[in-house]
Amino acid sequence: MYRFIEVEDDVGIPPAKFELGLKEAVKASLVEKWEGVVDKDLGVILVVMDVKSTGEGRIYVGDGAVHYPVVFEVLVYTPRQHEIVTGEVIDVTEFGAFMRMGPVDGMIHVSQIMDDFVSYDRKNAIFTGKESKHKLKEGDTIRARIISVSVSGREYKIGLTARQPNLGCPDWIKEERDRHKKSSEKAKAGKKE
Repeated sequence: MYRFIEVEDDVGIPPAKFELGLKEAVKASLVEKWEGVVDKDLGVILVVMDVKSTGEGRIYVGDGAVHYPVVFEVLVYTPRQHEIVTGEVIDVTEFGAFMRMGPVDGMIHVSQIMDDFVSYDRKNAIFTGKESKHKLKEGDTIRARIISVSVSGREYKIGLTARQPNLGCPDWIKEERDRHKKSSEKAKAGKKE
């Protein structure tokens, strides 16, 4: 989930940035310190949007920087359990497929790729459903649900599933909807007779 958050921090402005205006120097230092950071509570900090307020600067002995208390706004992405995400398959291995969903990657274990017996073609790096004949390979777009989220150090470990209704590759979803529509029409026609 993408969202805007206000954050409070103390940021040091080194002498090399003294020539910039205060707001520009503060923002430049915040960008260096925060953008791209994975925070367990906030998520992945994507962009420092705006500096809301800057307090009075302080200088500490032995440190040439001026330190300011600041309040600023960031855009973050925080993966949430049960969230539906769409992304591109970036790698296929015998134990599952890795999917890029915005700023983070997740893994769909082989048992969670589709509701079918799945075989893996190592030579071509493709998963194929035994009955459905659905295929999954690198570069495919897929819709999945986040089933587990954990933060390990400075990175997310995200588990995904595509085994539920309306999940999987777009052509799988369309095929499933068409099949349900036909069976509903058949059932309605049978009731009329």
